[in-house]
Amino acid sequence: MKTKLSFIALLLSVGACQSYAQSGFDSSGNGMLNGTYYMRQVFYYYAPGQVNDLSATINIQGTISFSGLGSYTFSGSILDNTQVPLQVTTFNASGDYVISGSGEGYMTAVDQSFPGDQIIGTVSHGVFVGSSIGNTAGYNDLFIAAPIGSTATNASLNGSYTVAYIDPTVPGDALFTMTADGQGNIGNVSATEYTGANTTATTQSLSGVTYSFSNGAATLKFGGTRNSSTLLAGQELLYISPDGNFIFGGNYNGYDMFVGVRAANNKPSNYAGLYTQAGLDLNESATSSGFAPLASYYGSFQALASGQIIGHQRGSSVSPKKYDSLSTLLIYGGSNDFTYFDSYTLNSDGSSDDGAFAQHYVSSTDGTIRIGYGLGPYLSLNVAFQAPGFSGSGVYLNPVGAVNAASSSPFTAQLSPGEFLTLYGTGLAGTTATASLPYQTTFEGVQVLVNQNPAPIQYVSPTQITIVVPYGTNPNAVAQIYVINNGTNSNLISAFTGLTSAGVFTEPAGGLGYAAALHPDYSVISAASPAQVGETVALYLTGMGVVTPRVADGARAPSNPLSYTTANPLVYLLDKSGNYKQALIGFSGLAPGFAGLYQINFTVPSGIVSGDATLEVIGTDSDTFQALLPVGSN
Repeated sequence: MKTKLSFIALLLSVGACQSYAQSGFDSSGNGMLNGTYYMRQVFYYYAPGQVNDLSATINIQGTISFSGLGSYTFSGSILDNTQVPLQVTTFNASGDYVISGSGEGYMTAVDQSFPGDQIIGTVSHGVFVGSSIGNTAGYNDLFIAAPIGSTATNASLNGSYTVAYIDPTVPGDALFTMTADGQGNIGNVSATEYTGANTTATTQSLSGVTYSFSNGAATLKFGGTRNSSTLLAGQELLYISPDGNFIFGGNYNGYDMFVGVRAANNKPSNYAGLYTQAGLDLNESATSSGFAPLASYYGSFQALASGQIIGHQRGSSVSPKKYDSLSTLLIYGGSNDFTYFDSYTLNSDGSSDDGAFAQHYVSSTDGTIRIGYGLGPYLSLNVAFQAPGFSGSGVYLNPVGAVNAASSSPFTAQLSPGEFLTLYGTGLAGTTATASLPYQTTFEGVQVLVNQNPAPIQYVSPTQITIVVPYGTNPNAVAQIYVINNGTNSNLISAFTGLTSAGVFTEPAGGLGYAAALHPDYSVISAASPAQVGETVALYLTGMGVVTPRVADGARAPSNPLSYTTANPLVYLLDKSGNYKQALIGFSGLAPGFAGLYQINFTVPSGIVSGDATLEVIGTDSDTFQALLPVGSN
């Protein structure tokens, strides 16, 4: 079970204690939610064995007032299709919320029939988007709240907007453009729609569309009656952000949701950077597998100017991807932390398309808001906001600067015991240095504490620190992290924790490229020296969780006995022809002689064609679909 020291060393060269509370996220971002907001939340539930029909649907809408200090009150209505008689009911509620410095956080459920549930998501541009991840009832949902434009009138909705729409009860999704004249008139609307498992879009044309504002919200009147072939009909409630660039809403008596932007008509100059996101995915081709096709999520993604994306979704189910891994993942137990590679093509009108999720996106004129819908049968709704920039003085940790050192999975991804974690900021260290094994918890005058437990340090610089998350870090909780540089404390940042946080090291480093993997003779697998079908290769990664026998934090992993992961992962390969095959695993554990580095030995499965195949590694509660493995033709 040898490894090639120089190769792995290259991969790992990526570069008086204050007491903090440890009861969840830090609340330094609570002020990001302050004032009165319009909100809408839609719920969807499939009963076991009833995957082709929704068993329960709910919509909640109204006004929610955030104190800026961690409490809220709600006044609005609820429509629950399980109630007899079916009618809209008014109700009031109150609860608490916590928003961290990154904008990620959670609030107690507005629907108090789910008292233990939390709506988890992110705040950016003043808008909170999220989902009730990990709820006990098994439903999927999407929550959006935006500040009320209290002075909004008909004149506030003025210009051309592109709108993405979904209604899982049909099921169907749509994209349409509407031009408001600022006086209550829209006129003609043409929508491109997908319904059911259809792969061909239909077009719906409407005329005489109008709108009228009252108390900062509008009634959007499409006219007509909705049926299985007419998605847009009747009346929709429309909420608008104070700057007029973002709209959202849905039917007062229905279970749909739409999001819209004042759309760009050319390429936005700043369409790149870190975005937060939330959405619904409805894979109508997956119902034959016997599993519910719907997934809800929030997360983030890094859009690179090169047209590549490193993304993350934290979901109540696995997001249905174009390849049919959904049934496999659900049988395994349901991954809720998904890191992925994607690419996009930015069109001349500012829209974009991807291949991994079969979605079409439209951005705002300044590129800071992106909405999207899915191309059938992969129905979806996605909304994303560009994250703000963060900076600070002294010893400063960027609140969105904690990323998986292998995959670069962004800040919403969970951490896990034993993970190589990279932290970004300023003033973090007085020098640049790489530590020797065993890694110490004080290095070059720097300490990093994770829930008050000192973490072994592998690398320091003024702007970057790489640590190994202590094995004693509690999974399924929250990690609070801060740096001490020669006695000076940084700010506190927070992140969810899990049992695993799988991430594959790549060459070049950063998560995009060929996986760090070796042939049986310990030579590097590359395009010039690809893996072969039937060959057993060694893959190097991080974030595979607790091992047995246990290894001390920062210590070298033993070779006798080997240290195995306590849970067995799954490995799949997806080739360029769409073949998706599971690999047989011979070993999963710590790479002997290294600290914090995991190794999986697996056999390249038959049925994979030559060329670059995408690797998927599934841990107990995480899934990475990102790195490439070149496969030869034998």
